[in-house]
Amino acid sequence: MPESNVLIALSNVLQLTTDYFFRAKMVDVSQIAFRKKSTLAAKKTYVIKERIKDSIERYLEIESFFNFQNTFINPIREIKIGNYEDLENAVELLLQKWGLGINAMPNVFEMLEDQDIKVVEIDADEKFDGLSGWVNGNIPLVVVNMNSQVERKRFTALHELGHLLLNIDRCRFAQNEIEKFCNMFAGAMLIPRKTMFKELGPKRSSVSLNELIGIKESYGISIQAIMARAKDLEIITNDQYVKFRIWVNRHEDHKREIGFGDYKGVEHSTRFKQLVYRATAEEIISMSKAASLSNVKLAQFREDFMAI
Repeated sequence: MPESNVLIALSNVLQLTTDYFFRAKMVDVSQIAFRKKSTLAAKKTYVIKERIKDSIERYLEIESFFNFQNTFINPIREIKIGNYEDLENAVELLLQKWGLGINAMPNVFEMLEDQDIKVVEIDADEKFDGLSGWVNGNIPLVVVNMNSQVERKRFTALHELGHLLLNIDRCRFAQNEIEKFCNMFAGAMLIPRKTMFKELGPKRSSVSLNELIGIKESYGISIQAIMARAKDLEIITNDQYVKFRIWVNRHEDHKREIGFGDYKGVEHSTRFKQLVYRATAEEIISMSKAASLSNVKLAQFREDFMAI
């Protein structure tokens, strides 16, 4: 057990409150599907996993004060995914079961949290996109890099949802094929098949950039994901898609879609903070406990907290 001065030095260097070192470990995160670029160092990967464990431990602890029970049920668990048509059918059933309709989804994170899926944002290297897994075996978890563009965060969160929900035979399909299924799932959730046909029509010989920008700004999906969706639904041919990818790879601004519209919506995970503020306002927990759970100094939490 370190002396107090060493403990304080550790908390300062690691940017953690001293309470972190006394908190009982409550979680085990398993079946992790890590979505990252291959160049992300193993050490940084380990750091990300530990940050996630810390975040979800605090999340479950605040929920424990309200005696919340995990009620998550996978509505599409019985649909076996063997091809893209199976996937489209699964998405349509999921949209129906969750009452989401086929219009633009205003806030993906809030939608996931409404369905009892834990969403955690972490400050991570740009090479990290997100991951999914199960907490203590039965609580679904989606993690997203808070530094990503908003369209990227939305797509990543739904890609990770695909890893959690889709019933894909892992013996039949290679990992890269599973990733493709999850990408198509994310695109289909953001702009369902009927909506896509309404926006672009069933067949196109060419598509204007202006159209794509309009769809991007309305549905919060990147131009590149829209075109991939158009190819998957055979609205455009594979040759047309290849030409588009050549255009994208020609310039870094094209890859980052700089100057090609922006989705004006906001994607942030807010449920954890709301629970902390609620517990503090109802005096279920003290200010110091709230600050510890929020991983901020007491003075900072007092400044942020406004009781009426």
